[in-house]
Amino acid sequence: MHFRLLFASSALLVISASLTSCGSSTKVTSTNERSAGQQLTDLNEARQQGLVTEKEYARLRKAIIKKND
Repeated sequence: MHFRLLFASSALLVISASLTSCGSSTKVTSTNERSAGQQLTDLNEARQQGLVTEKEYARLRKAIIKKND
């Protein structure tokens, strides 16, 4: 009986250890950078549609320009 428990525990340990090494070691990053012009165009459209207030528009516009200056 102890042999089965020992065997099952060992098998579980081996399987879990092998699964943790299945992942890739290569780090993949994705950037979804839009140009400042595209960001400003999108922001203007959001303002025109009433999705952002004039105050938010002004603040976000300045932030986009400052980030890309």
